[in-house]
Amino acid sequence: MNVNNSRKTRYIDTPTGVPVAPRRPHVWDRPTGPVEDPFAWMLDVDDQEFLDYLAAENTYSDAYFDQHTETIETLYSEIKSRVQESDMSTPVRNGDWWYVTRTEEGLSYPVHHRGPTIATATEVVLFDENIESAGHDYFDLGALDASHDHRSFAWSIDTAGDERYRLRIRTFADDGTFFDSEERIDGVSNAGTAWSTDGAWLFYVRPDDQERPFQVWRHSVGDLTADADKLIFEELDERFFVAIGETRSNEWIIIHSASKTSAEVRLAPSDLSTPFTVVRPRRDDIEYQVDHWGDRFVMTTNDAAVDFRVLTAPLDSDWTSADAWSELIAHIPGLRISGVEAFAGHIVVHEWAEAQPRLRILFRDDALPERTVELGVAPHDVDLSANPEWDSDTIRFVTTSMVMPPSLFEEYVATGERVLLRQLPTPNVDLERYVTRRLWAPSGGDNQVLVPLDIVHHVDTPLDGTAPTVLYGYGSYEASMAPWFSIARISLLDRGMVFALAHPRGGGELGRQWYLDGKLLNKQHTFDDMIACSEHLVEAKITAPDRLAIRGGSAGGLLVGACMTQRPDLYASVVAEVPFVDIVSTMSDPTLPLTVTEWEEWGDPRTEPFASVMAAYSPYDNTVPADYPAVFATAGLNDPRVSVHEPAKWVARLREVATGNAPIVFRIEMGAGHGGPTGRYDAWRDEARTLAFLLATI
Repeated sequence: MNVNNSRKTRYIDTPTGVPVAPRRPHVWDRPTGPVEDPFAWMLDVDDQEFLDYLAAENTYSDAYFDQHTETIETLYSEIKSRVQESDMSTPVRNGDWWYVTRTEEGLSYPVHHRGPTIATATEVVLFDENIESAGHDYFDLGALDASHDHRSFAWSIDTAGDERYRLRIRTFADDGTFFDSEERIDGVSNAGTAWSTDGAWLFYVRPDDQERPFQVWRHSVGDLTADADKLIFEELDERFFVAIGETRSNEWIIIHSASKTSAEVRLAPSDLSTPFTVVRPRRDDIEYQVDHWGDRFVMTTNDAAVDFRVLTAPLDSDWTSADAWSELIAHIPGLRISGVEAFAGHIVVHEWAEAQPRLRILFRDDALPERTVELGVAPHDVDLSANPEWDSDTIRFVTTSMVMPPSLFEEYVATGERVLLRQLPTPNVDLERYVTRRLWAPSGGDNQVLVPLDIVHHVDTPLDGTAPTVLYGYGSYEASMAPWFSIARISLLDRGMVFALAHPRGGGELGRQWYLDGKLLNKQHTFDDMIACSEHLVEAKITAPDRLAIRGGSAGGLLVGACMTQRPDLYASVVAEVPFVDIVSTMSDPTLPLTVTEWEEWGDPRTEPFASVMAAYSPYDNTVPADYPAVFATAGLNDPRVSVHEPAKWVARLREVATGNAPIVFRIEMGAGHGGPTGRYDAWRDEARTLAFLLATI
């Protein structure tokens, strides 16, 4: 355990040769007045001077971490030792086949198989990601979707990190051999695929110039190019993203078009006997999703229900009419229904209750009383696993916590009888040596709320105000951050650290209102809640400001950046991964990817009152002279979600104005995007670097 409380002592290994970013005159004309921005030029990722600056930052980062090589190698070895490198998932039946995924020691990516029985599930190699990733620094498998007869698979890969995929088709013979057709469709979004019943047609989605999935296309299987593909649907409203998929019954294809606040669904039978039909025309602030449930459809919607309710309509009715829909599950304020999945005889309702996720089962025509999957009250996560079979009397679900590895259960829906099929192997870990619990942090002054805060630590860690602590947060897009198990985190816990997970407003853990209270003009509440959680950890005698780090990525990077600029005295260290820190400039430029669609989340800073509110919390705009904590920021050169220029500008300004001696380290993945390294060994080493930074700075 690092027990030295002196910030100065822990910072002595900061390397020399600090990168200096060139300055160029630039003034933003904003509603709040002109703003000088000498680093605005970094928006041009093709500028050679910018690329040279990023290279200098990576050289500096290498020099910093070279001094921690021994720690990094130790951490990497520890992470690796807790993984059963050669492993296999539990086979899943889909049609006449059993599907399984396998990993092998020394290989970075999984191999996908299938076989005719559960005992022979590895008989046929469907897709070997190690072969397809060869020669690429970055690799992501998007689609791997079977046709209805399971003879053909649509598969797509991204080898740059820019989230533009190449789509191909692989067909299998009876003897298990396969061939990849010459069909190549480039520039495809990872927004789903769908097959027609006979396998003659494949539907896919394309992005626009701002990387927004906006068009659904139909491809005739066998055509070698996409030249004859037909445009089926185009979303002209720049706020809306498009996705496509099939129902579990395989009887319907769904086109789902949604903004941050409203949605519109189109349905067509998989045999394409009728064209796509709009279920309900879009309306402002009305969201809905639709699934097929035998002789009826089932809908989840917030129409007259802030936290959503569930409706049904018979297939033989005019289901495009609101009058055809009747209520199945009524709205309960604070009980957030996030989705419904339909099976032949039951549905599974996904919901959040009292800041905990849960699954509820309802039966067709009230054949049996509804019930909730029981998991206890300790902080946990739960979600359905792969359940491709439509007519099934069991469900498979995965539950996990910060002290329990992901555990796959199969449960009979009628009785609740369950069996543990598999728990993720964690060699060299004694799970009994760690404890987790929930705290509630008061936030908001006179209008006080209680913010859920989950913690985990080693049983021997003294909670006397001296434990180094890492607080993680996100708090945007109504994303509910359930606790998760981490083999890498064990290295921190074994060294006497505490890990804490905050659930600030802006997430969805306590219902839709929890989200609304942390977005747009209420966004400051998210930062207030994170700061309140930080202060609560200090007041509860768990840690101290010079032992406290905060960590977040993307919008969570905005969160930790804003907390750092507002309360630099409260933290010793900050890890900001691909951080969204230049929010005013980015959200003022509709030509950038995602900007227009994000106005419903953050606001449009080209107008008041959003201009003033956003300028008041934007980390980049509020980076002024101060004694800042240690900072480790990351970026991906090809990132389409948070452009590399945002953390680059922020780091450059921090270097100029920081008055203390804390290290500021910036690492850029020059061949990756938003998610960083993709191979598991590279990802483990990347995490080992981050943990080494935390160990050195708190």
